[in-house]
Amino acid sequence: MAAKKAGKKASKKASKKASKKGASAKRAEAAADAEPQFPRRIYGVASPHSMGGTSLFEADAMIDQATVANFGSDPGLVQAAVDRLEAAGLEVLQANSVMINIAGSRRAYERAFNTTLEIRQRETVKSFGMEEVAEFIECPETDIDGLIPTAGSDFEDLLEGVALEEPRYLMAASPYPPSVDYWHLDVPGDVSAGCNADRAHRGGMTGSGVRVAMVDSGWFRHPYFVQRGYRADDAILGPGTANLLVDENGHGTGESANLFAVAPDIHLQPVKAQLVGTLHTVLVNATGAFNAAVALNPDIITNSWGFDFRFGPLSAASQALAASVAAAAASGIVVVFSSGNGHFGFPGQHPDVISAGGVFMHNDGSLEASSYASGFMSNIYPGRRTPDVSGLVGMFPGAKYIMLPVPERSDIDDDLSGGTHPNGDETADDDGWAAFSGTSAAAPMVAGAAALILQACPSLSPAQVRSILMSTATDVTTGTNRNGNTATVGPDTATGNGLIDVHKAVLVAKLRCRLLPVTPIVLPIHVPPLVPVHPPVLPLRPPLQPLIPPVAPVRPPIEPVRPLRPFAPVEPLQPLLPPPPPPFEGGTEAPAGPQQQPGVGLSEEDVAFLEQMVIDGEDPFES
Repeated sequence: MAAKKAGKKASKKASKKASKKGASAKRAEAAADAEPQFPRRIYGVASPHSMGGTSLFEADAMIDQATVANFGSDPGLVQAAVDRLEAAGLEVLQANSVMINIAGSRRAYERAFNTTLEIRQRETVKSFGMEEVAEFIECPETDIDGLIPTAGSDFEDLLEGVALEEPRYLMAASPYPPSVDYWHLDVPGDVSAGCNADRAHRGGMTGSGVRVAMVDSGWFRHPYFVQRGYRADDAILGPGTANLLVDENGHGTGESANLFAVAPDIHLQPVKAQLVGTLHTVLVNATGAFNAAVALNPDIITNSWGFDFRFGPLSAASQALAASVAAAAASGIVVVFSSGNGHFGFPGQHPDVISAGGVFMHNDGSLEASSYASGFMSNIYPGRRTPDVSGLVGMFPGAKYIMLPVPERSDIDDDLSGGTHPNGDETADDDGWAAFSGTSAAAPMVAGAAALILQACPSLSPAQVRSILMSTATDVTTGTNRNGNTATVGPDTATGNGLIDVHKAVLVAKLRCRLLPVTPIVLPIHVPPLVPVHPPVLPLRPPLQPLIPPVAPVRPPIEPVRPLRPFAPVEPLQPLLPPPPPPFEGGTEAPAGPQQQPGVGLSEEDVAFLEQMVIDGEDPFES
């Protein structure tokens, strides 16, 4: 009798799922036949005239932390632009000294900038690595994708252009997961052990005191996190978002478990991005959400999303996002991005980020390149190889590899539930668990490793953190990634420098702090929120004075800018050395013999030798 009831229940559930999928297919077919519809709320990024003389949207302008200061604007000009945009009926969501995040209807944009907008369809790689057609809002009056020119409009004297935001996609796994019988990892133990983080934890390095912002679909306080005592704020709402306690998709909640697995004592600052679409996988205001994370003044920002950008020039929206990434790195924030799941990921290929690829670990511990993860040489930034390092990622076609906590009945919980491999993960659609990975999982693992490095040596710059991760990674010499690149001995475009080794990375960071004089970090620029900001956000770092006089006009290629008013250097941290011996009590003279001064006696070559010991598997701290 019980079996009969169970059979009826299963049949009913299967019928319900089939009906739901059939209805979804019909809606998709109807949508395909209909004329493209403009969204009610279109997001954009307006750039006030740059003090350097070159527009933020100049097609050949390569924006990184050495040049981003050229694209700052006078605060009075920014405020005047904010006022005029609002008067024109556009909503100002956020503003800083480089750009203004806005939203409005199609009619509001066309009226304000005396233009016409249209929808164009282009092939792209969406979430789950699916190659499909996506819709982009364009202005036919310019050759730069997504750019509205301001010449001839009421904003000609204030703005050099407006970038219409593009769809960005969560770097999640396929919606067709395997059964629970497949080889998979559980959090936190399997992920921590796979990244060799357990030994670092036992040495007291757990990420304590390090703040990590995560730009994603939001964050839900799942019982999994509560029972383990993980530290996290409620989600901070990015521009245009609502419901701070709700993660409709589940992606951000699930991927944060990979971050905590590597760095259990970090302070998580989730930022909820504006997501749309049937499964809430399309990020439509990426720059605004990223800038909201920068305004929190974190140590690290991790991002498991991006866009497929194979060839330049960058679109207007991507130029604006590149400027935000460069400004964050220039202000000392470590920025991590997924390299993609078959995508030529952007901003994963930006030169100032740590790009996270994928390595698959078999149940015998052997490693090979993930056939699901991206890796390539950038056609936009010459010489830029991605990824830099890799985290743990499943294999093509599903990449169902890590069982992660998600909100009950969220999109991921429901869509990946039931069935058998490869059509489901055999979990219930309301149990709050789902199996998925992709380079979405790798990015928070790499960010967790960076957090432990900064705990061990807080004075390290973002570039130094990346260097340590790359020099200590475990080389992977077999397997082929999603872009067809094969792993070889040494760094390659399949896995970068290999799988992160957190223990070795922490040891090298300790060596850097203990054995070399600490050099103050000179930050070339920080882009603070404009005051007043919309909505008001109190800047957590003191605002910079404007460059006076402005830097000379710059024409591509842009030379690195030297601020005319250098930043006050950050106070150097004291080396982690034993306390000095107590004063000599036998008189006024010290005992005879050589007196060793802290930090003296070890050259950079000595430290490099000790670091190589760590890389070769020896621990110089063991007696």
